[in-house]
Amino acid sequence: MPSTDCHDRMLTTHNPRIDVLRGIAILLVLFHHFNIAYRLEETWLADVFGWPALRALARNGNYGVTIFFAISGFLITSKVFQRRREIGQIDLAGFYRLRIARILPCLLLLLCLVDLLAMAGLTIFQNRVVDGGSVSMWRVNLAGVAFHMNVLIARHGWVNYALGVLWSLSVEEVFYLVFPLACLVLKSERRLLVFMAVIIVVGPVYRFAHPGDEGQFLYGYWACFDSIAIGCCAAIFSRRGGFAWLNHPVVRVAVGLSMAVLYLAWPIAQSKVLGCTVMAAGTALKLVAAQYRPARCTTVVCRGLAACGRLSYELYLFHLIVLGLMRAGFPPQTISGGGKMVLLPAYFMISAALAQVISRAFSAPMNRIIRGT
Repeated sequence: MPSTDCHDRMLTTHNPRIDVLRGIAILLVLFHHFNIAYRLEETWLADVFGWPALRALARNGNYGVTIFFAISGFLITSKVFQRRREIGQIDLAGFYRLRIARILPCLLLLLCLVDLLAMAGLTIFQNRVVDGGSVSMWRVNLAGVAFHMNVLIARHGWVNYALGVLWSLSVEEVFYLVFPLACLVLKSERRLLVFMAVIIVVGPVYRFAHPGDEGQFLYGYWACFDSIAIGCCAAIFSRRGGFAWLNHPVVRVAVGLSMAVLYLAWPIAQSKVLGCTVMAAGTALKLVAAQYRPARCTTVVCRGLAACGRLSYELYLFHLIVLGLMRAGFPPQTISGGGKMVLLPAYFMISAALAQVISRAFSAPMNRIIRGT
């Protein structure tokens, strides 16, 4: 059983198993969005695997975001313990500075790029409202930087093609505005666990109370906070040790299969009440297990997934710019099944290349500058 010091050392070392998990999650999101734009039913991929199987893989990309939420809660809580031995000693200013360093540069870059593309006349990047009203670009930008894009989507629909992804950033950052304050006020792991348990209970209840309102059961703050809270709780329990059994191959496979069955068997609209909580819990078990044996990525697939995981934030924010430009240049209604199978790998590769360039040339340097390192 690892001690607290041992656990903290393991968290300090980059863990490729967590990167692989993030890589899987981001690829599920990217595949989901591509299938929305270019339906893959009449392609050789559907002929080989069957359209029902392919549709099942593509339809639940929001579960990829659920996985991200749990990973985020786990890593951020673990890093709080790395920097301060007691949860009540959290450095409030330091916590917010680190969040700003990681989040703000890419967020502002995304807003600028989309605004420029919209002003250049590319219709797909301009705002549109399903209820016939109008939402100005400054209002959408405000929703992005003030972390309430999910509220705007709940009111008006997916108002901007490339900026709608900021709904999940809104959920995360509102949670992390409160999280360090809760640590300071509650001052102990036990009280923090009780606080998180309440949030975890509220999540399914909130989703149950909004069965036909996608803007609420998918994007609402309280519909998503439970996934982050589960990750936070996993970090606290992992620090205490005693969970080496989760790293047993049989347990790892069982957890992975359970998550796969949940993902593939039901649309998220049908499994939403408990599905998001269960997916986050499965992710948490994987994260705790990863602390006992950080894996080496020895295969090409594993290394590729880990690389995508390390770029997951940039991939998530900017992939819809790539897909939007594809849709503008190659309208989906004009593309054959064969053409879609050319665009699919191109979309993944261009998105990955763009994310790599942004990470190396912009977000990583800006992160270091803001952090003062």
